[in-house]
Amino acid sequence: MPTDVLPEGDEKVAAVRSMFDAIAPRYDLVNRLMTFGLDVRWRKIAVRSLALPPGGRVLDLACGTGDMCRELDAVGLVPIGADLSFGMLASARTAAPLVQADVLRLPVADSTIDGVTCGFALRNLVSLPPFFTELARSLRPGGRIALLDVAQPKQWVLRTGHAVYFGKVVPRIGGLLSDPAAYRYLPKSVAYLPSGPEMVAGLGAAGFRDVEHRLLSGGITQLLTATRA
Repeated sequence: MPTDVLPEGDEKVAAVRSMFDAIAPRYDLVNRLMTFGLDVRWRKIAVRSLALPPGGRVLDLACGTGDMCRELDAVGLVPIGADLSFGMLASARTAAPLVQADVLRLPVADSTIDGVTCGFALRNLVSLPPFFTELARSLRPGGRIALLDVAQPKQWVLRTGHAVYFGKVVPRIGGLLSDPAAYRYLPKSVAYLPSGPEMVAGLGAAGFRDVEHRLLSGGITQLLTATRA
């Protein structure tokens, strides 16, 4: 994946698929190291925030190697994983059913899903408005979403330290243990993300209510939750 100019459109889809195919074998190891294990806590918070009763069917989008699926299963929910990358699905460690799919065209009928989770993939999508619309189409009224992604702390000391760590240290860790180009792309990909208020407004326009935007761990991660109206 080019590291100087961020790809768009179909070029972005192909680049993201190729990148995640390449990093799949060591994806979990690098995640644990570069987040100091906090990624596990963030997924637990996301799953709890769904507030769904046991037995609810939850689509985990960009499911990767199945971390979120395992968290969903642990609380009695019924996960179904979907990912664009076949390499990720081949490396998955979950008993949940898995499907290779573009999250902008989900292979589910209207109003048939109780919940949707998505961990750290919003910035890898071609466009967020059609994604939010697709979530609303798939969810039953009252269904819940919990979407995680990276963020930038508001407090300037934390923001500066995070910029150095995310922009310099993380690419070195990823480059040593996995694909260097992929982890040089990672900090640059934050530029794709709209602001929190913009995403909140976008979810409201797509048919969601009770939309909430939370910053976690000092602002290095963000969580969007909402209910299908």
